[in-house]
Amino acid sequence: MGTRKKGLDFAKHISEIIAKSTGFENHMKKVKIIGGGDGTCQAELKVEADHVNPYNGLHGGYIVTLVDMVTTYALMSKPCHPGVSVDINVNYLNAARLGDEVRIEANISKIGKYLAFIECTLRHKKDDSVIAKGTHMKYVNIKD
Repeated sequence: MGTRKKGLDFAKHISEIIAKSTGFENHMKKVKIIGGGDGTCQAELKVEADHVNPYNGLHGGYIVTLVDMVTTYALMSKPCHPGVSVDINVNYLNAARLGDEVRIEANISKIGKYLAFIECTLRHKKDDSVIAKGTHMKYVNIKD
């Protein structure tokens, strides 16, 4: 299930997966995958009305979804099963508001025989300030 594609080829591949999705991955349709490969994934999002809480801030649950999905795409850039989540953690550091542009970057810290550890950071595009930092641990020793 992994891919050895990099850069724009990787971005196009993941974007096609998202576009064809009929399930939960539909929540990623407004996220633009801009690059990745070799254990990384980079994406961008403009915060819109369907991403915010009642206070027009980027919803915490949606931030967790971004961490979950973008870290999985980073893992998929290796010859590795996309895995099953074992643990996901997010620290919320600053708000993102309606209309803000957000950059999301994920990279693999380590892949072992059974577990993969991936990190993710969401930043404001305008000033590079950190919105949230996440970690994701996935079980990857799955036989297809």
